[in-house]
Parts: sequence; C-alpha cells; structure tokens
Amino acid sequence: MSLRRRRVAVAFRLAIVISVLAGIVLTALGPATVTGLLPYFTIQSNVAVGLFAGYAGWRAWRARPEPPSALKGAVALYITITGVVYHLVLANPASPFAMPQPDRALGEALGNQFLHTVVPLLAIADWALFDQRGRLRLRYAAWWLAFPLAYLGFALVRGLVVHRYPYPFIDAGQLGYAGVSVSAVFFAFAFWLLGLLFVGVDRGLSRRVAARPADAPALAVPTPGPAPEDAATETPAAQR
Repeated sequence: MSLRRRRVAVAFRLAIVISVLAGIVLTALGPATVTGLLPYFTIQSNVAVGLFAGYAGWRAWRARPEPPSALKGAVALYITITGVVYHLVLANPASPFAMPQPDRALGEALGNQFLHTVVPLLAIADWALFDQRGRLRLRYAAWWLAFPLAYLGFALVRGLVVHRYPYPFIDAGQLGYAGVSVSAVFFAFAFWLLGLLFVGVDRGLSRRVAARPADAPALAVPTPGPAPEDAATETPAAQR
C-alpha cells in the first residue's frame, strides 16, 4: 500500500471509530443506558467495527499488512446485517417484525443513524477500497454464521432470565420457540447468502485488479545495440 493510500486508509478508519463512538454516546444520552444497549446486536457489531477499524488503522499507519481478510469480511458482514435488518425489517412499516419508531430527540436520532446507517456504509466502503482481494473462500460464508448463532443463544438465555428480548423476531414469549426457530432459519439463510455476496464481490474485484496490468499498454524500452558500421567490424571471437 502506497504512502498516500495508507494515509487515506488511516483517515477513513479514524472516521469509522469516531462514528461508532458518536453513535453509542448519542444513543446513550436518551432513555437507554449503556448497559441496556449492550445486549443489542447493533451495539455489539458497532463495537466490533470500531475496535477493528482502530486496529487496522494502526497497522496502516505503521505500514504493516492488512489484518486477515476472513476476519475483516466477518466484521463487515455483521455490520451490514445491522444496517439491512434495521432498514428492511425493524424500521420498515411493511415488515411483520417492524418495531415502533419513537419520537427521538435530535441527539438520539443522530446516534441511531450513526449506528444503523453511517457506520455500516463506512465499513463496507473500507472493506471494498482497502482490503486485500481474492482471499475469501465460499466456506467463509458458513463460518461467519457462528457469531449470529451464538448471539441468538445468548438472547434466548437472557430472555429466560429478564423476560425481555432485544428483537421481535427472536421473542420467544410472543412467537414461541417454534416460531423463533422458523425465523432463525430464515435469517440464517439470508445471512449466508449475504456472506456469499461478499465472497462473490471479492472475487469480482480480484479479477478486475488482476486484469488491469494486462490491459495496460506495454512500454517498449529500446536497448542499445551495435551501430551498423560497427557490426561489420566485429572480431571473429565476438562472432563466435
């Protein structure tokens, strides 16, 4: 990575860290507390993105290689899930799992947009612009489901204790465990397809990068040779 590109990457990742902090702080200024926010996948995925962006930015600043592509792909997928589920499922009035959107104060509303819109877009852009290409494998899409499935188990166990669930599609009190199982299978399949999309985009970008040097015109560099008048005077030893 060139010096200029490293500087852009550092600035980009600093913007991600600041956006994560702004989103959490502004949201916590509302009725929700920090401890009350922690059980949400939104907060956990944003914290993961913020920590990873800080680490990746430090590596870029020190001119070190990018973090492992499989790990960066996982973090990018989880924050993408946060943005997609919020906008298509939770904040969408046509969704069966739509959550009532309260009237938020300006700060809380900005925090909500940072966490669900700004950070996902920045993280996806960082993955597309600065990650090393061609290193993702199809099997990663299945491996990346480990954290969402672990989160489901955490939310269900926590729900047994506090009798509250962070999202309506995993609310065992309303849907029952059979209903939660159906929605979990649906979302797991959707997240797997989303992971495959990341792998497909990575391969497409890899082919594009690989084809770029081949498409560039070759520069012929002339090499000095003997002058015509010198060629006729070569010694027999040189001719041999």
